[in-house]
Amino acid sequence: MSDRIKPEQITFDLPNRPAMGREDFLEAPSNALALAAIESPAGLPAGIMVLTGPRGSGKTHLAHVWAQQSDAQWLDAATLPEDLPYILASDARAFVIDDAHLVSGAQGQEALFHLINHLRNKGSLLLTARQPVRDWGLTLPDLISRLSAAAHVALAEPDETLLAAVLVKLFNDRQLRVQPALITYLLGRMERSLAVAGDLVARLDAQALKLGRPVTRALAQELLAKEFGSDGDDLQDLDIPPE
Repeated sequence: MSDRIKPEQITFDLPNRPAMGREDFLEAPSNALALAAIESPAGLPAGIMVLTGPRGSGKTHLAHVWAQQSDAQWLDAATLPEDLPYILASDARAFVIDDAHLVSGAQGQEALFHLINHLRNKGSLLLTARQPVRDWGLTLPDLISRLSAAAHVALAEPDETLLAAVLVKLFNDRQLRVQPALITYLLGRMERSLAVAGDLVARLDAQALKLGRPVTRALAQELLAKEFGSDGDDLQDLDIPPE
């Protein structure tokens, strides 16, 4: 009987839905200040807050936590000018704009300025962004003034304990149960970045499905050797697509 090559398992790019509830948020020194601000009984300072941090740092998760407790609506930065008339005509008084740094152009800036004015003293607005407001490329002086006066909270880099917990959570979100040895192995070879953690878990999940194998340390070693030509010492160079 001739040897036959086992075909690789066909994979489907199904959406992964991470758990975004308050009980799923992992508290740590790097996010303590932001979490306290989000959960303050007094609400957002002056009704508006800008939450900043790198990709994958937990901004969106915190925004979900705040939106759930505030019954806030999510707005799209890219379509804010078109949506503004409906927003102003609604009874909603709490909004989230994730990736608010994507608000651009004269129309987008004008729309954000009008929304802030609309909510002044009667509503709340939470903005998340990768960069501080000064780096958004804004040109409308009145909007710059409003945002500069808002409360700003930044998420710090995660420590190793948080990063380990996040790796476990990311695997759990994909219904994957992994051994502690795998987490220890990855921590010793990766950049201290939640974005890198998310990308790496996605790659391991895809590779496991493709080969029909469990996610183990051996699989991680093979994947890193294939992509980096080593055991993963250069994992900090992992290519992460822009947010």
